[in-house]
Amino acid sequence: MHTDINSSQKHREALVLLKRFYGYDRFYPTQWEVIEHVLAGNDAVVLMPTGGGKSLCYQIPAMMCDGCAIVVSPLLALMNDQVSALQANGIPAAAVNSQQSEQLNREIIRHVFDGKIKLLYISPEKLLAEMNSWNTALKISLIAIDEAHCISQWGHDFRPEYTQLGSLRERFPGCPIIALTATADRLTRNDIKEQLHLDDARMFINSFDRPNIALNVVCNTSGREKMKILERFLEKHKGESGIIYCLSRKGTEKLAATLRQMGYNAEPFHAGMPTKQKLAVQESFVNDDITIICATIAFGMGIDKSNVRWVVHNNMPKNIEGYYQEIGRAGRDGMPADTLMFYSYADVVQLNQFVQESGQKMLNIDKLERMKQYAESHVCRRRILLNYFNEPYDHDCGNCDVCKNPPRRIDGTVPAQMILSALVRTNENIGHTMAIDIVRGANKNELRDNGYDKMPTFGVGHNLSFATWNGYILQMLQLGLIDVAYNENKHLKVTPMGWEVLRGTRKVELTEVEIHTKAEKKPEKKPQVPTKEDVDKSLFEKLRQTRMAIAKAQNLKPYMVFSDKSLMAMAQEKPTTKDEFSAIYGVGELKCEQFWRPFTATIRKYLNMS
Repeated sequence: MHTDINSSQKHREALVLLKRFYGYDRFYPTQWEVIEHVLAGNDAVVLMPTGGGKSLCYQIPAMMCDGCAIVVSPLLALMNDQVSALQANGIPAAAVNSQQSEQLNREIIRHVFDGKIKLLYISPEKLLAEMNSWNTALKISLIAIDEAHCISQWGHDFRPEYTQLGSLRERFPGCPIIALTATADRLTRNDIKEQLHLDDARMFINSFDRPNIALNVVCNTSGREKMKILERFLEKHKGESGIIYCLSRKGTEKLAATLRQMGYNAEPFHAGMPTKQKLAVQESFVNDDITIICATIAFGMGIDKSNVRWVVHNNMPKNIEGYYQEIGRAGRDGMPADTLMFYSYADVVQLNQFVQESGQKMLNIDKLERMKQYAESHVCRRRILLNYFNEPYDHDCGNCDVCKNPPRRIDGTVPAQMILSALVRTNENIGHTMAIDIVRGANKNELRDNGYDKMPTFGVGHNLSFATWNGYILQMLQLGLIDVAYNENKHLKVTPMGWEVLRGTRKVELTEVEIHTKAEKKPEKKPQVPTKEDVDKSLFEKLRQTRMAIAKAQNLKPYMVFSDKSLMAMAQEKPTTKDEFSAIYGVGELKCEQFWRPFTATIRKYLNMS
């Protein structure tokens, strides 16, 4: 009973901090569970989608505990953004990194020892160099490792410098460690836990679903037709911030120049640009002075901009993890966001060349194939993405191009059961080709040598072609009935949802597999955009102008003043007093004091009030 009272008291304290410093009334799902777990001194591995509130999982405990929280981040720009946002909310935070003078870094470390800093952001290299000089006088409340997928060889952004972070558990034995990431499949997240030696860590997995993001793919278009589709898309999002990802540096420059000729405020961004120019472009985009960035994949990880309304992939990405992370930069404030991906055979050829030159070539080839399958699929795209990250999702989303233009479906329960039975009877020790050979009853020595020709499942699907079975297995993978164990020679495993289908407690629909010849051309699917909330658009624009004026005057990034979601709430609720303004989503104590006058003045003027 004492524990329940103590937990309830901590929850109230946490909610007070949440409202006072962030302006929020409640935690997102899973957030409080993680916070309570960490406050009790326990380790955790946390998976939450971009915009799902990972930062609060360590920022709130940091404020509630004695000492300073150490936050490990590989991204200097993001590190500085987060520190600025915390300071803007009145929270004592600082960063130590290579972009600052050694004198400033020393001064910040002194402030940490003096108890003046609650959150210290630091790169993995800097932490490993510093921590041996930290004595027992430094009280560390917790250690948070952001972008934790970087430590895994199975992750899409493996960084060797992260591997040494496994020494933290031994170096700080009594300190809770929390590892956080937005993109990791089952194999990657288990590897994170192992690499960091977090043997007793609890795994918190929030839903990866971002229902506010519309998913659209356009296949096999190029040249003038591709530009027409892009132009139609951009017209729907005129004046809104967005990112266009391109495969090459030259591609970013060419597309940005074309868009400028068309009247759009666009700039390129890539690794070959001078550092000063890159920082200037990024700063202008973050400050809403530039609305469109044409960038290589390196762009965006270092910013925390919440009002990106759309993301376009001018070429197919090389893996689903990277794609999901990149589209996740849109709609971080929870408002409707739109995405569009162009896919062509030329992309596959170019990406294959990249993969051939990469480390872990075979793994990257498999991941590229999964990305290609996503692009070509006739299955709800959100189901594919979520099931890829091992999150069961058994219904169509209604907010992707496949759902809006549904293909012909059939009852696929019996064919699915045939494949699932073959997998189970072989102890899940086969790949997809062998599974197809078994159900088709192929005349192969390998089947006979293993006794597979004696199984009841052998030959039950002989009437269907190899290509048809291949299409069905692909859909079963995308629907989450089976999973690929990359660390077990790519054998197929039956998921809990797959077992339900096999036992007959769940039915499954499959898209009818059509075998197209090269001469056939599929009709183009035009991307559709979700409608925005019913707000006063004219007032919203005036509030945006007020936000921009404040941001420039105080040298802040506009979204650090207030997010688009907060401005939308103001445009809906139209607060005209300080008390009314304080109740708006995202208005904390400090920001209410600082900004209630100019924003309510804008609203009063709009309403013709004195």
